[in-house]
Amino acid sequence: MTTPPERPATFREAFAVGEFRALLLALLLSVVGDQFARVALAVVVFDRTGSAGLTALTYGLTYLPDLVGGPLLSGLADRYPRRAVMIASDLGRAALVAVMAVPGMQLLWLCVLLCAVQLLNAPFAAARAATLPAVLAGDRFVVGSAVSNTMVQLAQLVGFAAGGALVASLGSGRALLIDAATFAVSAAIIRYGVLARPAVGDRAATSWWSSVSGGARLVGGDPRLRSLVALACVAGFYITVEGLAVPYAAELGGGAVAAGLLLAAGPAGTVLGMLVLGRFVPPPTRLRWLGPMAVAACAPLVLCALRPGLAVTAVLWAASGFASAYHLAASAAFVRAVPDAGRGQAFGLAVTALRVCQGGGIVLAGLAAERALPSTVVAWCGALGVLAALAAARAWRRSGAG
Repeated sequence: MTTPPERPATFREAFAVGEFRALLLALLLSVVGDQFARVALAVVVFDRTGSAGLTALTYGLTYLPDLVGGPLLSGLADRYPRRAVMIASDLGRAALVAVMAVPGMQLLWLCVLLCAVQLLNAPFAAARAATLPAVLAGDRFVVGSAVSNTMVQLAQLVGFAAGGALVASLGSGRALLIDAATFAVSAAIIRYGVLARPAVGDRAATSWWSSVSGGARLVGGDPRLRSLVALACVAGFYITVEGLAVPYAAELGGGAVAAGLLLAAGPAGTVLGMLVLGRFVPPPTRLRWLGPMAVAACAPLVLCALRPGLAVTAVLWAASGFASAYHLAASAAFVRAVPDAGRGQAFGLAVTALRVCQGGGIVLAGLAAERALPSTVVAWCGALGVLAALAAARAWRRSGAG
């Protein structure tokens, strides 16, 4: 007799778990606030400097601190109780963002505080990712991840689309205060909605360095994990549209509202892609589609070389976002393949690689946009991304898991 293929779990089965609902709500609150803050900072920098490079650099700073925070701070999710790590990270970010809202803050200090906020995102994300498999079992974990990622993209869609109007009506300072409040509320929800669990590791017996090096050996020594990280890092090419949205909108003759619409296009496509992939595609098929979808996430951006108008550009970016939903299956496969005792550290290292590629891609694209049109830079990023995705897809097939 053959074992029947695993059926996809349902959204209702995931939402039936109270802890999952609390983790999801806490995440969404902070994501919406973050998008307000990102739009506010991008608009402030572009208005003050008129520089596409500095605007992209400021936006890229939300990713680059993971180069430090990912390896050095994600292990806290294994060494300390994960609920406590999430609460402490949220409260710290609330305080830092509140300081960013001080009127007249210099751009240099805004960037420094932004880096500090992002550093605290590393232990929070690792603790939350490592907690989710304990809350949702089987394919409910994959569907729960799909729900989380879909709702995050929806929250980004709302935050980006409303961010321009919010900044225009309330100002950047008040937008940042709203962001600080979302972190504080998120900490309260986690405190009262998530069960306290003991730390999975022995922090007295395990040094910080051995935790970091052990996680690196685990990820680097497994061809499946290496190829999954490579597939994730393809995002460094198509994420560049976020850093160039403001100058791209200016190239099209638009302002903050047009930039918000372009920023919302990618998350809108990703929302639809994750809903389709997580709910209607069987688990084995998701893994087979990883490579082709990574290629498809970059290919539409090549057409930006034709300099289409706002509507067509938004459709292209939405198509890229739809295909980028492959991250759902890649992330779930990665987390489930790692032992629980080292899950936080390994996840942190993977996110480090992803964020560095994303931040580096945005910064380099912004610098390129100082000498070329944003539409041309986006097209080149798409073309290079196709090549990188083809190489990562080949590594995934050769690992035997795809």
